[in-house]
Amino acid sequence: MSSMPESQPVKANPSLLEALQAELAERASLGLLRQRRVLNGMQGVHVEVDGKRLLSFCSNDYLGLASHPDLIAAMRDTASIAGAGSGASHLVTGHQQAHEALEQALQALMRLPGILLFTTGYMANLGVITALCGRDDAIFADKLNHASLNDAALLSRAELKRFPHNDLSSLERLLAQSHVRRKLVVVDAVFSMDGDLAPVPELLALCERYDAYLMLDDAHGFGVLGSEGRGILEHFTLDSPRIIYMATLGKAAGAAGAFVAGPKILTDYLMQTARPYIYTTASPAPVAAAAMAGVRLIQQDHARRAHLHQLIAEFRATCQLQRWQLMASATAIQPIIIGSNDEALQVSKRLLERGILVPAIRPPTVPKGTARLRISLSAAHTHEDIAQLLEALHTLEAT
Repeated sequence: MSSMPESQPVKANPSLLEALQAELAERASLGLLRQRRVLNGMQGVHVEVDGKRLLSFCSNDYLGLASHPDLIAAMRDTASIAGAGSGASHLVTGHQQAHEALEQALQALMRLPGILLFTTGYMANLGVITALCGRDDAIFADKLNHASLNDAALLSRAELKRFPHNDLSSLERLLAQSHVRRKLVVVDAVFSMDGDLAPVPELLALCERYDAYLMLDDAHGFGVLGSEGRGILEHFTLDSPRIIYMATLGKAAGAAGAFVAGPKILTDYLMQTARPYIYTTASPAPVAAAAMAGVRLIQQDHARRAHLHQLIAEFRATCQLQRWQLMASATAIQPIIIGSNDEALQVSKRLLERGILVPAIRPPTVPKGTARLRISLSAAHTHEDIAQLLEALHTLEAT
């Protein structure tokens, strides 16, 4: 009888945990390892972080409403009536009076017939795109879109076509070549890392020409743009049944959550088909009540918005940089391109040593080689706060 060949030992692959540890070590070596900070107390422009009192330019609390007494009172009073948790999805027993009132208030503010609340902006984007698009459709996305829009497009199984940032000619070529059942153009209205605006009127014109729909993620424009705070639609004076509008309530509105707005048939359909809406517990009623108080202040307190835009203009007029680049942005997001990951981290660290909190944003959040400081301005900042930041930036750039 022939003898069986001796079996060779199988080379063991690294275990899952070993592989994860190696990847984390590589991230650390590239200056890409993220760290959490612990905030003690309320959100604001003067905060205690990791036990140190700091002037913050980190928050998306653009109107300074996150710690406003009206929002705190609304949350407290509603909790005493409706409890701490909603206990169920909106379509079971989780849709409480506070949610209904908030949707009605948003309908009045936005002047759009359809409003549907979501727990987060990420879930809203996932819900809309996966409900409206499938294998027979195509999604046309700006390359600088938020991660939630990209993830939603991939989950939808639609054909995903990305075009260079704000490149209308490239988008038109892609639209003209496409012959799918349904076309959806998806963009950030205000780009979260660059602070610039999408050319929405021109995008809408292309959608009308090529029978497409336009989805706008206005997370960073709602409450800030427009004389009444109605965001990108008011900024450009736009109203079209082809527009699907999404905005969040955790930035300028000072609370949490998100909403989708548009034709009533759209939100009726999403209520029946958007899985992140159907299969998740509704946000607590006290959160909805706080968001409603924030929406009310967006409508009534025009001075906050005016002050914020004064600070934006003041910062841009006074920020004279030689080595670093202040990007073109007319919004509360003011990015300064540093370049390398290490230098961006070092500048952020040296600002921290001066009592100023500004985050260093690195790849993959932004393209390689464009690590930056992302400065977020708030209506709660003072002129003195802006002067302190500018003095520190000019000093550090010169050293």
